[in-house]
Amino acid sequence: MDNDKPKGLWGRLKGGFTSGKNHKDTEKAMAGLTQERVLEVLKQVKSPDGKSNIVDQDLVADLFVSECRVVFSIKVPAERASELEGLRQAAEKVVGVLPGAETVLVALTAEKQPGSPSTPPPAARKAPPKGAPLPAKQDVPGVKHIIAVASGKGGVGKSTTSANLALALSAMGLKVGLLDADIYGPSIPKLMGASGQPEVTENRIMKPLEAHGIKLMSIGFLVEEDTAMIWRGPMVVSALNQMLREVDWGELDTLIVDLPPGTGDVQLTMAQKVPLTGALVVSTPQDLALLDARRGIAMFEKVAIPVLGVVENMSHFICPDCGGTHEIFGHGGAKAEAEKMKVPFLGEVPLTMEIRQQSDSGVPITVSNPDSPIAKAYGVIAAGLWQGVMQPTGDAARSAPKIVVG
Repeated sequence: MDNDKPKGLWGRLKGGFTSGKNHKDTEKAMAGLTQERVLEVLKQVKSPDGKSNIVDQDLVADLFVSECRVVFSIKVPAERASELEGLRQAAEKVVGVLPGAETVLVALTAEKQPGSPSTPPPAARKAPPKGAPLPAKQDVPGVKHIIAVASGKGGVGKSTTSANLALALSAMGLKVGLLDADIYGPSIPKLMGASGQPEVTENRIMKPLEAHGIKLMSIGFLVEEDTAMIWRGPMVVSALNQMLREVDWGELDTLIVDLPPGTGDVQLTMAQKVPLTGALVVSTPQDLALLDARRGIAMFEKVAIPVLGVVENMSHFICPDCGGTHEIFGHGGAKAEAEKMKVPFLGEVPLTMEIRQQSDSGVPITVSNPDSPIAKAYGVIAAGLWQGVMQPTGDAARSAPKIVVG
């Protein structure tokens, strides 16, 4: 690999992260890293029409400078976005040489220009010939299967489910990685008890962190915990693509991708550009969550991604004092929805104090108490999920045993 070629999100990490030895030099360099200085050097980058530069033509947007990180987007005509990758790389390179600029992330933001022809509606676009192969999706080196864990809405325990399923799959003897794809609200570092910044190799590839035997990557390892990520869609997608492909995952049987809630840019990018083996949808049993889960299932089906199963989280609450169960959010809704949508129902997990406590401590329950009924529930769900991966027809996955924790 050419070491002089910029490598996106990690390309400006010169020799890795700052050590104590050169801390003072870094602080001095960071003091001179300002928005004004960044805009000054960006004037060296010619505009798409070649008549001026990207700063004077007001094409630089969303400029964010914090400590040793610089993030911005470049507005380009939508119809020329794909051919202007060299412009993005040139901007990244000139900013990357600034003292103190250890991380530079640049994204192209496609905007329709006044007077330009409108994009034809989907029905008017030329469809590929019947039976023609779809565009090939780029594999992630060393990763055999990629499984997306999704939810139609936030707050249903998707990330907790992702972490515990990754650990349950690892307990089955599989080599597992976990990618936190929620740029705006990364939670995997907290859930897995992992902190610190990834090491950068000489060829500018990141080495994932590791916790409880699981390889991890998250934007949470690259920014301060209280930093608000105020990024537009293209920048989020660019960062996700780099966290997926510019990381040395090694040899993995499966990579679990904890998607952000909803059905937006990140989900569509994963579906269209990543060779997903399938998706797992997490929902709570109440009608409002099921409505959004239904949309998530429909989205994956529209883009031909197999839905490997549905999990009902917080199926009921187990009282820590009396041991009684309370159906706070109802019960059985996710199973009924899975049957209605004709996708496998893999199991249910209750809401307990222990799950919450162990998640907050960074030692998930599948690690802290592997013989508990709840850890075994995650194990059964993981087995059903893996069965669906190994048998794509889904027949075996549909017959996965149900486990009820009470």
